[in-house]
Amino acid sequence: MQTLATPTTTSNNTFNQPNIDTTIKRRKTRPVKVGDVTIGGSSPVVVQSMINEDTLDIDASVAAIRRLHEIGCEIVRVTVPSIAHAKALAEIKQKLIKTYRDVPLVADIHHNGMKIALEVAKHIEKVRINPGLYVFEKPDANRTEYTSAEFDEIGDKIRETLEPLVISLRDQGKAMRIGVNHGSLAERMLFTYGDTPEGMVESALEFIRICESLDFRNIVISMKASRVPVMLAAYRLMAKRMDDLGMDYPLHLGVTEAGDGEYGRIKSTAGIATLLAEGIGDTIRVSLTEAPEKEIPVCYSILQALGMRKTMVEYVACPSCGRTLFNLEEVLHKVREATKHLTGLDIAVMGCIVNGPGEMADADYGYVGKNPGYISLYRGREEIKKVPEDRGVKELINLIKADGRWVDP
Repeated sequence: MQTLATPTTTSNNTFNQPNIDTTIKRRKTRPVKVGDVTIGGSSPVVVQSMINEDTLDIDASVAAIRRLHEIGCEIVRVTVPSIAHAKALAEIKQKLIKTYRDVPLVADIHHNGMKIALEVAKHIEKVRINPGLYVFEKPDANRTEYTSAEFDEIGDKIRETLEPLVISLRDQGKAMRIGVNHGSLAERMLFTYGDTPEGMVESALEFIRICESLDFRNIVISMKASRVPVMLAAYRLMAKRMDDLGMDYPLHLGVTEAGDGEYGRIKSTAGIATLLAEGIGDTIRVSLTEAPEKEIPVCYSILQALGMRKTMVEYVACPSCGRTLFNLEEVLHKVREATKHLTGLDIAVMGCIVNGPGEMADADYGYVGKNPGYISLYRGREEIKKVPEDRGVKELINLIKADGRWVDP
């Protein structure tokens, strides 16, 4: 499990400018406990992922959950498509406790899932349901509308099916995620609100109201879509409606089916980071068509870039230009390899003196090309020493050691 450093906000008032708070102010939400992890409240944004092993394969599932948790995934989701899978999850949980530790798990329940959900709620900390699929409505190709009576009749069926699960989770002190997906809205929501963020929000609110009527509020909400603009609109509207209604449930952010590679990462970041920067979001998952382990570094990079969690060294480096006095890409690589384990530090590598001290003002240490063949090392804004280029990295390490901030890899 990675060690997390608490982010700090630095402000340099050298030029008598007023202090401006650059920290992101998150929307106030209630804390929701998922095992030993808390989503919402004053807790840091929680990182999640999902294994892709068949839950019936106990050993493979345990190994996959452990791999994710060891690299920083705090809550792991497991698909549970049948009663057999639900019972297997009990064995997975016990084997985790026996061979590793008790990792908070989420069971993913889909079509007509009441019996599965009730079984799985006995064994794990959180159940995720999809309002569009929990009570499946068979599409009618000849339908032109839903009457109020038909709409309410299905609403009653949903309550009847959801109530036993809510009571079970409530009485056990466990959690639920109401996970709305743009691509699987219930037919009556599509007819009433269209294929829109409004339909997504109303779908979630219907389930929230049933939970509240049963005095259950250990709820997390997600409004995922595969298109970023739809995802953004749905989460913003959900946050506004909850604020208007006096609800304070945490939000789980994600762009579903984001794909793979560079574009999958950019697409996920565009959606998740935009909302986090607005103060919306309490837990995140980056959904990539790759091994789940590849998702965790992207999550932490998003959170670090926004100053919300610090799990690695922050490197500030200029893009290089004609003024650069050394091979910037090569030197940055050398500095990174020597210092990347020093979680919590900010280190700047700048190619020349023109932008160096100013652009790296918030860094703990600076490595600047000031004269041909020489490197100037800085502590904050203060130049400490000038050394030959071939000794630059070694002398940077010595400076960090002298300050008592070095730890061995």
